[in-house]
Amino acid sequence: MNTERSTATPNVVRLALLACGGAALLAGLDAALLLLGVGAPVSVGRLADVHGLLMVYGFVGTLVSLERAVALGKTWAFLAPVGLGLGGLALVLVEPSAVGGGLLVFGSVVLAATYVPLWQRNSATSVLLQAAGAVLAAGGAVLFAAGIPVPWLLPWMAGFLVLTIGGERLELARVAFGVSHTETGALVTCSALMLAVPASLLWSVAGYRVLGGALLIVTGWLGRYDIARRTVHAAGLARFSAYCLLGGYLWLVVAGGVWLIGGPVRSGAGYDAAAHAVFLGFVMSMIFAHAPIILPAVLRRPLPYHPIMYVPAGLLHLSLAVRIVVGDGADQRWAVEAGGIGNVVAILAFLVIAVGSALSARGETQAKREAGT
Repeated sequence: MNTERSTATPNVVRLALLACGGAALLAGLDAALLLLGVGAPVSVGRLADVHGLLMVYGFVGTLVSLERAVALGKTWAFLAPVGLGLGGLALVLVEPSAVGGGLLVFGSVVLAATYVPLWQRNSATSVLLQAAGAVLAAGGAVLFAAGIPVPWLLPWMAGFLVLTIGGERLELARVAFGVSHTETGALVTCSALMLAVPASLLWSVAGYRVLGGALLIVTGWLGRYDIARRTVHAAGLARFSAYCLLGGYLWLVVAGGVWLIGGPVRSGAGYDAAAHAVFLGFVMSMIFAHAPIILPAVLRRPLPYHPIMYVPAGLLHLSLAVRIVVGDGADQRWAVEAGGIGNVVAILAFLVIAVGSALSARGETQAKREAGT
């Protein structure tokens, strides 16, 4: 991920936008507990209805658009995380949901627009793929605002994040391995994935199976060329990030397999497995891997890596395996609940560790400055 220093907005604004994303994350996790039926700190019925939107648009979408805005360095680009962050909050706090949906549409459209000057600056395939992901995000938000149920929008949200992350990893692979000659193949495969998303809504059986097949091919490309293949043999943060990345790709294979074999799954065990393989196994692993790199660049505050980060990362994958393999695969409700609780604990634990690491590093920096004076 390329992040250039921007003077367009003060750091307090970025911190406020990040806080909006964090609030959407906490609301989404609370909604996850409600859906599991195990009790939650806040028992608001509508939370469960917007769980996926909170996690994808309110949380991850805000982070992605904030990082893109910082990379672009233009004040107007920060309207994307404003729209997505406030849209996530509006889904919880404001009736009707069309208000939040409208804000999500606005934020997604601005996010897509940020890729135009980024493309003009660097006409790379990786930028084009990320722009395609933003278009899918906008399309999914429009459909939600129009009243389409969230389960029907899962391919749109998955396509948004897979193309965004895939584009960023393609950029790093090109630098590390010099694989520019394979970019055409990556572009063709990702184009098939993008076309399969609207097809999943119009011609469900064929669309979902093409989507699953394209997802498997994209994952195979990433597994073949990602820089993580090298850095897994390194140490410290590089190895931690590589383990998170490679583990995430395995979960993407699970989601692709479910769609390729099962076709349109919009409820039940198949839906639970595919949704959480993508958004927890893949996307959350990417966030764990990139957080110590991206957040310091966005907020200009250090977030040092610490080996204890392996604990929530390992718990995330272990609990997800219990949920999907034992719970969804063997139809064991207790495993779905236990795995789901483990998922929530893993994410919260990583959040606590990250905040603690950042605060500790800031305190050490201030102490060194005072000692220097």
